[in-house]
Amino acid sequence: MNKRGMRSLAVLGTAAALAAGVLTGCAGGSGGGSDSQDLTFWHNSTTGPGKAFWEEAAAAFEAENEDVKITVQSIQNEDMDGKLQTALNSGDAPDIFLARGGGKLADVVRAGQAKDLTDLISDETREAVGEATLKAFSVDGKVYGMPIAVLPGGIYYNTALFEQAGITAPPTTIDELGEAVDKLKAAGIQPIALGGKDAWPAAHWYYFFALRECSPEVMEDLASEVSFEDECWSRAGDDLEEFVGTEPFNEGFLTTTAQQGAGSSAGLIANSQAAMELMGAWNPGVISSLTPDQKPLPTLAWFPFPAVESGEGDPAAMMGGVDGYACHVDAPSSCEDFLNFVMQQEYQEKYAQAFVTLPASQEAQSVVTEPALQDVLAAYNEAPYVTVWLDTLFGQNVGNALNAAVVDLLAGKGGSTEIIEAVNSAVKKG
Repeated sequence: MNKRGMRSLAVLGTAAALAAGVLTGCAGGSGGGSDSQDLTFWHNSTTGPGKAFWEEAAAAFEAENEDVKITVQSIQNEDMDGKLQTALNSGDAPDIFLARGGGKLADVVRAGQAKDLTDLISDETREAVGEATLKAFSVDGKVYGMPIAVLPGGIYYNTALFEQAGITAPPTTIDELGEAVDKLKAAGIQPIALGGKDAWPAAHWYYFFALRECSPEVMEDLASEVSFEDECWSRAGDDLEEFVGTEPFNEGFLTTTAQQGAGSSAGLIANSQAAMELMGAWNPGVISSLTPDQKPLPTLAWFPFPAVESGEGDPAAMMGGVDGYACHVDAPSSCEDFLNFVMQQEYQEKYAQAFVTLPASQEAQSVVTEPALQDVLAAYNEAPYVTVWLDTLFGQNVGNALNAAVVDLLAGKGGSTEIIEAVNSAVKKG
């Protein structure tokens, strides 16, 4: 296993995150006795093995720590950011919550709402994860989150549908991707599933065109200043607009959700109703939960986002993030103890198997057996650089403005100029 860890040009974090019940305690709850510690924990897996993993991990930790009680709350991914922000602002935040790194985490840190974990991460965890991956949750040189999974993006596809359409190899260029789209349409197959209703999956297409169009230096500069002044940002929008003109996406893609039910974009892949989807490394797990037998799709494979002719980005560069968890600034010490507990090799292996994804612990990556994920991991380990999802990097306000502008482009209500104007305007507003 290549253990070079995360290589990033920007502060890494991820993508990805949705309906909560009533909180049973606020951050740093006092519990039933003077020595007891009650924890509230928010995660974003609402069904299946993922939800069960967190319930079982919490129960195992409680069994080893009789003075701790963890109230586990699962929240639909697309609802997480909004609900968490409301809870943080109201002073009724969970002790442990999903962290996305980048500007989103930096906003929470600078509001004084996250605990500094720099000296609270165990030596064993630090060794297993690696310093480079921990930087995904670093703000001003301090660590505020525990990485749980690495989630680079790319295009997932159904090999059986490719074969049915006469496609003999995955596309390596945008022109080849267009040819694949034509062949799939000719065979009566929806080429690409897209959950445009949730905005961020649609925005991924702009992100990846930008990754291929923009030089490493332009991408690196985003870590210190959000600016869309370089012409590559316009070219990325123009590329996307031209691609959308070929009608590659599923019927009704603007009203399709990403991960909720058989009619979602992931559900279309799971039920062989569309051939491809651009998504992060959590996708095999989501797809497996939506197949008829709720098992991994045996014909699922993966290829990196294709190269753009004359683009200044390295065609082997990747975009993605790291999912992790943070502790509220007032959370008791059992919060970091629980995070170190679930980072043990045993639980990282269980996490990878439950979520069908790539664990952050390099010690646990040997359990990754899904062919699609093995391809993702191989490409990730060879990537010259990896940069973060742009909405995660930019923070919630600028990221949301970017995503909304991309959806407008897909809907025929704007173009590259409007995307750039939306981002620059949001940056000025702060």
